[in-house]
Amino acid sequence: MATSLREPVSAFVALGANLGHPAQAVSKALTDLAQLPHTQVKAVSELYESAPHQADGPMYVNAVVALSTSLNAFELLQALQAMEQQAGRQRSVQNAPRTLDLDLLFFGHAQLSSAYLTVPHPRWQERAFVLLPLQDVAPERVDAHMLARVADQPIQRSVSVICDSK
Repeated sequence: MATSLREPVSAFVALGANLGHPAQAVSKALTDLAQLPHTQVKAVSELYESAPHQADGPMYVNAVVALSTSLNAFELLQALQAMEQQAGRQRSVQNAPRTLDLDLLFFGHAQLSSAYLTVPHPRWQERAFVLLPLQDVAPERVDAHMLARVADQPIQRSVSVICDSK
């Protein structure tokens, strides 16, 4: 990964998985994120279990991680996509069940829109599985009105999923 070093930027990544061993996939992704060059994990949310949103399939395990990185947004996106591929992610249809899903929610104060990347993530405010974990690591980004709009989406903080070794 060719990187021209820059001042570190705060970035937030949503993690989710619902195929295979979701808790293990999310835990491994957190470990892999901590090993990215020029990147530090600043905070990790609790793990959550959520029903698929606008899709069918098994329950998801979700989290959000706050990073400080000197990678640029496209380099970070490439690293996230490589982690998804390594975890066996198939991009068959939109909202299909997945072994790992990593979404770049925010990259500093950047507002980017390209064929490859849009930040802030265009649907972050519509998803309880993003808002609740994001509130754990960046409460200033989530307000009561946002949470009220997603109150009908099934999600719960889950200690049991952290210990799931199946």
